[in-house]
Amino acid sequence: MSDKGSNINNTSENNVNKLDKSFLPSRHTTVGAERAPHRSFLYAMGLSQKEISQPFVGVVTTWNEAAPCNISLSRQAQAVKRGVTAANGTPREFTTITVTDGIAMGHAGMKASLVSREVIADSVELTVRGHCYDALVGLAGCDKTLPGLMMAMLRLNVPSVFLYGGSILPGRFRGRDVTVLDVFEAVGAHAAGKVSAADLEELEKSACPSAGSCGGQYTANSMAYVSEAIGLALPHSAGTPASYESRDQYAEASGITVMELLKKGIRPRDIVTRYSLENAAAIVAATGGSTNAALHLPAIAHEAGIKFDLFDVADVFKRTPLIADLKPGGRYLAKDVYDIGGVPIILRALLDGGYLHGECLTVTGKTLAENLSNIKFPENQDIIFKTDRALSPRGGLTALSGNLAPDGAIVKIAGLRKLIFSGPALIFDREEDAFRAVIERRYNSGDVIVIRYEGPRGGPGMREMLATTSAIYGQGMGEEVAMITDGRFSGATRGLCIGHVGPEAAVGGPIALIENGDIIDIDAETGSLSVRIDEKVLLARHKSWKPRNTDLQSGAIWKYAQIVGAARYGAITHPGALAETHVYADI
Repeated sequence: MSDKGSNINNTSENNVNKLDKSFLPSRHTTVGAERAPHRSFLYAMGLSQKEISQPFVGVVTTWNEAAPCNISLSRQAQAVKRGVTAANGTPREFTTITVTDGIAMGHAGMKASLVSREVIADSVELTVRGHCYDALVGLAGCDKTLPGLMMAMLRLNVPSVFLYGGSILPGRFRGRDVTVLDVFEAVGAHAAGKVSAADLEELEKSACPSAGSCGGQYTANSMAYVSEAIGLALPHSAGTPASYESRDQYAEASGITVMELLKKGIRPRDIVTRYSLENAAAIVAATGGSTNAALHLPAIAHEAGIKFDLFDVADVFKRTPLIADLKPGGRYLAKDVYDIGGVPIILRALLDGGYLHGECLTVTGKTLAENLSNIKFPENQDIIFKTDRALSPRGGLTALSGNLAPDGAIVKIAGLRKLIFSGPALIFDREEDAFRAVIERRYNSGDVIVIRYEGPRGGPGMREMLATTSAIYGQGMGEEVAMITDGRFSGATRGLCIGHVGPEAAVGGPIALIENGDIIDIDAETGSLSVRIDEKVLLARHKSWKPRNTDLQSGAIWKYAQIVGAARYGAITHPGALAETHVYADI
């Protein structure tokens, strides 16, 4: 635990609980005669001398009007600011970007999605560095905003609290709960003549009834659950739906808590350790969460200087049982988990079963086990199970490797009946071509659909393929074909859909060398992904293989493609904490 920033000046009654700024970054903008010009800007915004003398806490949100995921964050930020102010801090609100996957899905806009994670982390870093903030509270909604903010917290290493904006409420369509996944799958059913245009319109108007992120155990909720398991968020804060104003109590408490962390000198790298990363991976596995967690957890670890790649994540997946019956592989939604007690119920079950490191520190200043000491597991429900009654002895995700994926791949197996599959490759070099072939039914039962040149560098941007996989399910063919890609699959994807295949096609990985008709063998039980081609043939094909250019030869996505690393290590874009010679928090 760091002692920087922990000094409290108690020299007079009026200064009780006032932090000594001589150890804080904001001294560079607020203390001394030479900072008079800086203070003049602060006075211009209505700050008092007292407020200027207090620690400055950045309150960052990903609020925007792109999608419902983020629409409630501005309101919640005001509650955070009240908490900071009540605890003798000075909140400074700012925003960063969002690319919302539900809107970006199925077209070239998805190339911007993963790139946005880096832009979010970079922009928060630059804002905090430029204005010398002492601490940070981050509020996020859609998929990439959650890891992006957590990455920034670890990179800056100022006392920080993460707060999820909350899940959307379930939609209701003809007597049943629905989510946006139902709409994506209905597109395929409509193309197959199984759903009328009128029914599709009725469904699309019913599926998303409120503010909040997608309601299943997709990427947003998976990473929200991670925020509590890893220790960066307050207990229960990830579960309350976005539209419930009771969320504001967690927001205000987050503002108070970040000031306590500042006084105690507790920083994100004191909280995020190898063990807490394993806790994070465990809750993803136990809930049948998103394959994207296998990309985001290594990236978060990288910011803390911890080596924790896809195979490390997969080791935890393998030893953690599936105990949550959640969509897309199961029956229930995030709202249902909230109704029985929220994320602490899942953590309690895992801790009691011996699947968590209970000694890990959290933002409460207590350990994970201490946070859970008063949590009682609810018996009369079938949403979350104790580990001795697990739905499966292994987690809802698994990694694969073999001659087609030497650097690994990932698949969600929760809810799958068929874990072994062999078939001829049907190859597409971009998602649009695969989606059109699916809509036009230009594939056969037993095919392994391959979508390549969609990796971090080759896409560029490592797109998700939810539109294509959902269309297949909508046509009733979800169990009849398999799919592999060097891109990603949405947390809402179901079926034998294998993503993150590495090395990616753009760097000459084996996925670039296979041809139509090559037989691909998938065994998600043993973790194997291979193609029935002799190594000499692959080497011969590699000699004739040539790199490809994309049509993005300038701008942010081009820049990303020049520096991004492999999916195995989190698709990272800078050297990380292991290369640091100093950390921002100690300026």
